[in-house]
Amino acid sequence: MALSPPAMRRAGLAAAMLLAAGGIAEAHGGLTMDKDYCKLRVGRYLMHFTGFQPQGDYSKEFCEDIPAVGPTIIVLDFIDDALRDLPTEVRIVKAGASETELDQTTVFHLPPKTYSSGSVALDYTFTDAGNYVGLVTVGEGDNRMVARFPFAVGTSKVLRYSLWLIVLAIGFAVAYGVWRLRRRSRVAA
Repeated sequence: MALSPPAMRRAGLAAAMLLAAGGIAEAHGGLTMDKDYCKLRVGRYLMHFTGFQPQGDYSKEFCEDIPAVGPTIIVLDFIDDALRDLPTEVRIVKAGASETELDQTTVFHLPPKTYSSGSVALDYTFTDAGNYVGLVTVGEGDNRMVARFPFAVGTSKVLRYSLWLIVLAIGFAVAYGVWRLRRRSRVAA
């Protein structure tokens, strides 16, 4: 079926909207951006999430994906003071790993403890680029609340968007080529 030029423009607009929506849908699990800082929701409580990489640009902090492999410092500051009295545990596991076997799949673990200062600092050196999941557990027993947030290390959003644009451009080129071939065959007939 050949696409008319107006139909091709509508398809292009729809594809661009899907690409833009994909960027919006890519937001991470429990992390939300609000007034230039990230919040992590653990049950009814909130924590402020900030990351730094001392080997990189000191002035830039991040709150979702980690820009590069290497030494990384992540700080969780309690927004709700009630968290200061609750044990907090932090794990980082490889994405896709079974959460039922946490001891085997964990790359970083901070055992449960109370942080009366209201701040938890993680210092970990990521050696492998890829996708990870952070697990922050607050409370104990039946009152435990867990936040799961996926993040990437050493992969650029620019690269991911570039790949999507390349796939989109190839799709448009194929659709245009098919349209041109069908148009020529109609003219020749």
